[in-house]
Amino acid sequence: MPNRFPRRLVLAGMGSGLLAGLFTALPAVALPRRMLAFPRDHGAHPDLRTEWWYITGQAVSGEGARARQFGFQVTFFRSRVEATQGLKSKFAAKQLIFAHAAITDVQGRKLWHDQRIAREGFDVAAAATKDADLRLRDWSLQRQPAKGAPATPGTPPELWLARVQAGDFALDLRLQPAQPLLLQGDQGLSRKGPDADQASYYYSLPQLQTRGRISLKGETFDVTGKAWLDHEWSEALLHPDAVGWDWIGMNLLDGSALTAFRLRRADGSTLWSGGSFRAQSSSGLLTFIASPGEVAFSPQRWWTSPLSRARYPVEWIVRTPADFYTVKAVIDNQELDSRASTGAIYWEGLSELFDSNGKLVGRGYLEMTGYANPLRM
Repeated sequence: MPNRFPRRLVLAGMGSGLLAGLFTALPAVALPRRMLAFPRDHGAHPDLRTEWWYITGQAVSGEGARARQFGFQVTFFRSRVEATQGLKSKFAAKQLIFAHAAITDVQGRKLWHDQRIAREGFDVAAAATKDADLRLRDWSLQRQPAKGAPATPGTPPELWLARVQAGDFALDLRLQPAQPLLLQGDQGLSRKGPDADQASYYYSLPQLQTRGRISLKGETFDVTGKAWLDHEWSEALLHPDAVGWDWIGMNLLDGSALTAFRLRRADGSTLWSGGSFRAQSSSGLLTFIASPGEVAFSPQRWWTSPLSRARYPVEWIVRTPADFYTVKAVIDNQELDSRASTGAIYWEGLSELFDSNGKLVGRGYLEMTGYANPLRM
């Protein structure tokens, strides 16, 4: 998905102003094509400016009329602080770690969310480089080999463990791949704009089998479901004409997976678009990468936030090479206020996917940025 972590906005909400001036405006550099290598590339890339590990999913507790449905999101961000890279002091903030987490309580019609921020080090925050191992106080995301676990051919036996202890909710989830990695773009190099320097390294793990516990206001639910993981790292800046983006990551009920995104101008028109479709077929998994212009977003219904007064499209028709899909938010109010960490207000929430015949074919997440305020890098 597009760069959802603006470096300039990261200073908003920090209060003391101690980090003011640490981010310097350096020219973006076009990323070279390279062969991604694992497990190394599951880990952090501190030589690049921004990076995130992004898990979203849908889970259910119980059966029948008493079943409880949830959406969940856990995201860790890493940002390199340019002005301190040459300093030898261990007190210099060379990397910042941020995290967001949220639960959508479908039956309760409510979004719960929290956020964290800290400099890397001092046993408070860390992003390992050899494999995925992220910590921010009592929040963590870690990849572990799953000893003895059965694996689909081509899929490594591994588990991703996500643990969050927030004020009103908690997550303790085990996510196991059911499919191989999905390299987005050109073998993992994903363009995000008309200029070559607007690109990222980007892979996904769709159709993650999910088990664990979700706690909400002191009540704990055993849950099962499906999740999606994105890992992206970049030197890229948004194109000057881009004010935000729209993105979907959808697990289809038949085992397929859909990614679609667009960068948006101030007048709502599309500056750049892309995506992928991994089809579950009788001959195996087939992956199609969309060319620029093959993906189109058309808003159908709008919702206005009582908090920010931003007006978000909460229902879309998304044209892709695979089909014309309708995306519908399960509840309208899934806006997140992250001004105390990354500085932005954006909409991100559980949504359903319908095909061109109106049939429910999948569930996943819709993300929309730049509606409350244009993003500036």
